[in-house]
Amino acid sequence: METWKVLAIISMIFAGFTATTAKLGMNGTTPQVAMVSRALIILLVVMVDFVRSKSYLGLELVPKSSYFYLIISGLVAAGSWLSYYHALKSGNVSIINSIDKASIVITLILSFVWLGEPITLQVIIGGGLVLAGLLVLIR
Repeated sequence: METWKVLAIISMIFAGFTATTAKLGMNGTTPQVAMVSRALIILLVVMVDFVRSKSYLGLELVPKSSYFYLIISGLVAAGSWLSYYHALKSGNVSIINSIDKASIVITLILSFVWLGEPITLQVIIGGGLVLAGLLVLIR
């Protein structure tokens, strides 16, 4: 199996634990405290990896257009987290996380439009099934 597929599966497993542990961690606190706590841990882990890999040596090579899109990505991720944590505080993790993961439909559309990725029957069927599952959950 290709490395990217193994990493994607590992990501999926970690993401599966993320929602339930966040919900448990919010017991007795606010979504804001939970988000800041999580963000600080993520910052620490990412900075350790950044320094360990010596990625800072290539910072001057990053095109300005990349920074623009990375800033936009950070802003929309923050919006996602704000919405997600406020939903988690009062809702059912299983439904909230399933709805959140249905973002794959948005990702598929944007990957076709912005990135020019191929639209295959497999992707259309998979995305359609995710959308159908989302509709079942929100009704």
